[in-house]
Amino acid sequence: MFDKLSQFLIPLAGKLNNNRYLSVLRDAFMLAFPLTIFGSIFVVLTNLPFLNQFLSDHSLMTMQSSFAIASQATMGILSVFVVFGIGYFLSKSYDVEAVFGGVIALASFLILTPFVIEAESGETVANVIPLDRLGAKGMFLGMISAFIAGEIYRKIVQRDITIKMPAGVPPAVAKSFAALLPALITLTVFLAVNVIVTLGFHTNLHDFIYDVIQAPLVGLGSGIIPTLIAVFFIQVLWFFGLHGQIIINSVMDPIWATLALENLEAFRGKEELPNIVSKPFIEVFTVGMGGTGMTLAVVIAILWFMKSKQMKQVGKLGVGPGIFNVNEPIIFGLPIVMNPIVVIPWIIAPMVVTGFTYFTMATGIVPPPTGVTVPWTVPIGISGYLATNSFRGSLLQIVNLLIVFVIWFPFLKALDKTNVKKEREAENQNKAS
Repeated sequence: MFDKLSQFLIPLAGKLNNNRYLSVLRDAFMLAFPLTIFGSIFVVLTNLPFLNQFLSDHSLMTMQSSFAIASQATMGILSVFVVFGIGYFLSKSYDVEAVFGGVIALASFLILTPFVIEAESGETVANVIPLDRLGAKGMFLGMISAFIAGEIYRKIVQRDITIKMPAGVPPAVAKSFAALLPALITLTVFLAVNVIVTLGFHTNLHDFIYDVIQAPLVGLGSGIIPTLIAVFFIQVLWFFGLHGQIIINSVMDPIWATLALENLEAFRGKEELPNIVSKPFIEVFTVGMGGTGMTLAVVIAILWFMKSKQMKQVGKLGVGPGIFNVNEPIIFGLPIVMNPIVVIPWIIAPMVVTGFTYFTMATGIVPPPTGVTVPWTVPIGISGYLATNSFRGSLLQIVNLLIVFVIWFPFLKALDKTNVKKEREAENQNKAS
């Protein structure tokens, strides 16, 4: 069974992992990662649940309004950084001038963005950009336009349709002139598209893409069934030694990140959080519990209840990294990879915990993640609180840890029994020799 499954999954995973566009998309989101962390810190600090006990309502509102710019200038315009990152890394992958690829992609996206906003009174205000167009609502159009702009730009450059300057011209000037024609052609294409859509169809591509593509995809990705399918394939790929997070998240991250931004916008506006599943949901309540597969519970079980010397040594090596959600010592040292004894808990435990976490949040027992970015290395307990802005998030992680422990325990005992038997046989052979 494992051979047949590996013959199907390994080539497919290899293609996904080596896909140029998925790799570019992953790198673009990582480009924005430090900025989202900065914004998340101030969202958490200004919304701590006990602040109203120390500050007056006026002081609290003043503090929150003063520091709101930290998240608005980072997470609130995340699409801007992702668009630039896509243009940059896509151009870099083709060995053309990457910085110009980034700025051309960003300008192309802005050309498609309506610079008008409707006030609550119904009045139309011109020469302003609605913030949501640069955040969650504009994410998918931003990604599509960035990839198209990057491809147009690099093809023109590779066909040598550029202005070449004499050898004595400074490099910065020469590069600017070299990018001039590719930029003119690329931006003209996007300008023509925008004119056709706005004048011919009396709409804009932001609304069209959001209604036709983004909203259905985000709605699908926010459901528990697609989430469980994603978790299943992450675990299966890791079982065969393939990095499931990199492969599956490359596909799902745009959806999960958009859901997180929607939650963050609602949280900042003191509104009800619209989504349960989001990127923090996945990272904090799966990866954030000892790494992929939530193996901190496995480490605890090994150190407290197992007798095998080999397993004890693996547990000692894995406990330090496991606290910070790094679990390669367990995955390759136990081992979990290609080990049929532990394949069932390895796949089942994360799916059970994901379903249980969704249930607790859907029923209101635990609040959903607010959308703030929590680094995946933050230890259990702390990450649960930061993600949900509630101690109930921390308690949920502890309960989830116990669930993983219970599911894994009988399989670990079976593995321990086998290892102890082998160790005793090896000791008897050494004594006999």
